[in-house]
Amino acid sequence: MITMNQGAVKNAMVEVDAKGQAVPELAETLEPSADAKTWVAKLRQGVEFHSGKTLDADDVIASIAWHSREGSTSAANAVAKSMGNIRKDGPNTVIFELESGNADFPYLLSDYHILIGPADSSGNIDWDAGDGTGAYSIKSFEPGVGTHLIRNPNYWKEGRGHFDECRLIAINDAAARMNAMATGQVDAIARTDLKTVGMLKKKPGVEILQVAGTKHFTYPMDVRQEKFGDNNVRMALKLGINRQTFVDTVLRGYGSLGNDHPISVSQNYCATEIPQRQYDPDKARWHLLQSGYGGLDVEIHASDAAFSGAVDATALYAESAKAAGINIKVTRASADGYWSNTWMKVPWSASYWSGRPTADWMFTIGYKAGGNWSETFWDNARFEELLVMGRAELDEAKRRDIYVEMQTILHNEGGTVIPCFANNVDARSDKLAHGDLAGNFELDGCRSCERWWFA
Repeated sequence: MITMNQGAVKNAMVEVDAKGQAVPELAETLEPSADAKTWVAKLRQGVEFHSGKTLDADDVIASIAWHSREGSTSAANAVAKSMGNIRKDGPNTVIFELESGNADFPYLLSDYHILIGPADSSGNIDWDAGDGTGAYSIKSFEPGVGTHLIRNPNYWKEGRGHFDECRLIAINDAAARMNAMATGQVDAIARTDLKTVGMLKKKPGVEILQVAGTKHFTYPMDVRQEKFGDNNVRMALKLGINRQTFVDTVLRGYGSLGNDHPISVSQNYCATEIPQRQYDPDKARWHLLQSGYGGLDVEIHASDAAFSGAVDATALYAESAKAAGINIKVTRASADGYWSNTWMKVPWSASYWSGRPTADWMFTIGYKAGGNWSETFWDNARFEELLVMGRAELDEAKRRDIYVEMQTILHNEGGTVIPCFANNVDARSDKLAHGDLAGNFELDGCRSCERWWFA
């Protein structure tokens, strides 16, 4: 869905480039006030939706308001609400009046959820119509199966949108996905199966793409549950996983160790001063004793829909935890409907995050209390206080201190086991060409349809 929408069918106000920088997209310019509380966006003029409607400020305001409306279940609800009061100053200017300063504000406007659609005279948007300003329009769309896109001859962005047609096919089974690439049924795939990527690499005409980024695998616990509500239990589970074995075996070395917070070493403000948590079954057992457990029986649900090899990876986790007196029952969940029927519906499950370009954004969408994607249902008063402080702080040194403390809180008290950061490992035919690859999402920031071309 991200690859279908982002750049292909729709555009955002801001795009994240291959260097991880926020650059204007539908916004031609984006200028802050001195305190970063007010931002003025000038829209590109002459941009048209596939329907022929010209982009204007009303479209931008309505698109963002849809995510922050009363009763919204959007994953971007918290981000959209943080944008404060949004108003227009003529048809081509949008003014954002934030409740507090946010030096990272342009990155929020690059959120793949907050894409711009056409508003009608009542300020409503028919999202099901699939109308956008992107390089391609939708010829057909079958949820869970695939999408057929055709080139938009009036695309406003020069040097983008080179293919006449793009077909996006949902292949959830990793083996089937790898076979489709190996046999030439498809030109590119995301999330290669690392167990067999070495074999795929030997296939003539196939190129393996590896980009370090912010993607990380997680095991979120619902801290509202009695066992997971006890931080000693959470600490035991964090200490009961052998992270190095996880990286070596599950990722085949295509990644780095996680430290139970979501900020990658490739990002600003990563708290590298926090000691790397090591596999320590004796210490894990000690934490269980503090909770009154001589041993621990827990169940975790996993599916390869969470990340490639998730079921085997979770079994590896369960094996390492045995030395701490922890018995983890691994239940294989169906890949179909995993994100709607299992994730955040069961007490403990496998998950993954593609990450976000900034610390504030990642903390807001994934860990802020009450957020629709706050997968552990964790609520920490000090963390919430620091979140607001860090967003408004313009002094870089002070801001870093705030984010280090937030990562430390998550490391010591959070409800998520984060064993590793995974490189984006995709595959493409050598018939395709591209520029520098972005690492914020798979397949060149999920913009391969828009950015790539035939060699």
